[in-house]
Amino acid sequence: MSPLLVRPRARGADGVVTDVTPESAGWRYVGFRVVHLAAGDHYAGVEAGREACIVVLTGRVTVRADDTAFEHLGGRASVFDGAAASIYLPSGTAYTVEGESDAEIAICTAPGSGAGTVRVLRPEGVEIRGSGTNERHVRNILSDQDDTAESLLVVEVITPGGHWSSYPPHKHDSDALPEESSLEETYYHRLNPPQGFGFQRVYTDDRTLDETMTVEDGDTVMVPRGYHPVGAAHGYDLYYLNVMAGPQRRWVFKNDPRHAWIAIKAEEQQ
Repeated sequence: MSPLLVRPRARGADGVVTDVTPESAGWRYVGFRVVHLAAGDHYAGVEAGREACIVVLTGRVTVRADDTAFEHLGGRASVFDGAAASIYLPSGTAYTVEGESDAEIAICTAPGSGAGTVRVLRPEGVEIRGSGTNERHVRNILSDQDDTAESLLVVEVITPGGHWSSYPPHKHDSDALPEESSLEETYYHRLNPPQGFGFQRVYTDDRTLDETMTVEDGDTVMVPRGYHPVGAAHGYDLYYLNVMAGPQRRWVFKNDPRHAWIAIKAEEQQ
C-alpha cells in the first residue's frame, strides 16, 4: 500500500478512526483526525500550539469551548447532503464535542498563535468549477479570501461519478509567491454509494514521487508535494474534505505544463 494512503482503523475508545499528525506524515503543518461518536459520547481535546477547525461531517453535535455551548451543530445524514456546519478554535482552546446523535467529525489543525475567536462557520453557496466531465462542486469552509484563520484552509468538494477533480493536475509545493504557494494537503474521501471507489495520483515532475492509489470510502490521501488529480469511478459520486496549510496562507497553484492546455482551452470556450 502506498505510504501516502491512510486507511481508517477500527474505532477506538476515544472514537478516533483516522489520525494524521505532522510527525506521522513527515511534514510540518497539517493535522487531520476523524472521530466517530455515538449519541451521548464525548470527545475532549486541546490543540496546543495549533488552531483547529472542527467539521461536522454527519450527525448533530454540541461543542463546548471558551465557556460557551454551541448546540445543534450539523444535521447532515450524509456528506453529500448540503453544507457542513463547522467551528473554528484558536490555538490552545480546550473543547468538548458531544454527540447529540450518532455523528462523525473531522478535526483539522495547523500551527497557530492563539489569535482569533471561537466562531461557528456555515458556508453559503456552491461554486461550480470546470465543465463537462471536469465539473465539480466546491464549498469553502475556510478560504484564503478571508483573514479569519492563521494557517488553515479547509474546503469540501463533490466530484460526480465519472468526473475528474483537482484537474488539470496542479501542485502547490513551492514557496514562490505570487506564482505559487507551498501547502501540504490531505484529502479525506467518501463515496456514494459507499462501496464505490476512485483514483488519486500524486507525482512530481522528476517522478521521484509517483504514487497512484485506489481510494475507498473513509480513506485519506496525504499530499506532501507534487500534482494530485482525482478521478471518480462511473456511478459513484466522490466527496473529499481538503485541509491545507503552509508557511503562507495562500492557495496559488501551478498546472502541470503538459496538461495545462486543458485549462487554457476551457477558458477560451467561456
